[in-house]
Amino acid sequence: MKKFLKKLLILTAVILFTSLTVFAKDSSIKFVQITDAHLSAKSDYSINVLKSAVEDINNQSGISFVIFTGDNINEAKPENLKKFMEIVSKLKVPYYIAVGNHDVYKSANMSKAEYYSIIREKNPFYIQKSANYKFSKNGFVFLIADGAKEVIPGAAGYYKEDTLKWIDKNLTKNSKKPVIIFQHFPIEYPTGAERRLKTHQTYKVEEYKKILEKHNNVLAILSGHFHVNYETMKDGVYHISTPTLLVVPQSYKIIDIVTTKDFSPIIYTQLKEFKLLDQSD
Repeated sequence: MKKFLKKLLILTAVILFTSLTVFAKDSSIKFVQITDAHLSAKSDYSINVLKSAVEDINNQSGISFVIFTGDNINEAKPENLKKFMEIVSKLKVPYYIAVGNHDVYKSANMSKAEYYSIIREKNPFYIQKSANYKFSKNGFVFLIADGAKEVIPGAAGYYKEDTLKWIDKNLTKNSKKPVIIFQHFPIEYPTGAERRLKTHQTYKVEEYKKILEKHNNVLAILSGHFHVNYETMKDGVYHISTPTLLVVPQSYKIIDIVTTKDFSPIIYTQLKEFKLLDQSD
């Protein structure tokens, strides 16, 4: 695995030859996924890693946006989230934030509502108020699906009925458009994750999959949580799991999706390593 990650650029191309509708318009988009940054205001290392990632992304060309797929902070404390926002607000492109099991804990005054309130406090242009939300760019629809528990903390994800209904509703509403879903908790588990499934499994997986079976417009689901690099095609949906930002060598994932008229979409993924900033500067 280390030899695999030590390559400067890791590139895979996946052609979606499935029953998916061939979309009419030529469209493409390139974006970055960062997951499991686990930032702590007391950890110089985690701060430097995130700062270094932001600077590296700012030097990339053609990036449309950045998605943070949960466990953005290591403990559900306001000071950690405020430090996280201080750093990511230096991105030169729009960014979107999903929550994970480390991000929210209602009894610690970090409910999901409070979480997004702090985000908007630090970035007035960040309009999202709910952990389930959507946005559109370049003809693509992006859904952020919430699987985090805020009352009883724990590593297991849980896609509640209202979240599943929300996904179903939006897939139906956007049936003629390609959809990508971002979430912290995967519904296809990475190879080698078996030992962690007792604590890190995702509830309601089968109910979630039943919804996906009803639709043919989902291109991919991107997640984190297991801290490993893993990608697989399942029933026409490309499941992408990305390593924690803190793993050595540090990396984030660039996703490039291209749709050409009369052809199925192509998804390219690239695990991009970056160097840490010199902390003496």
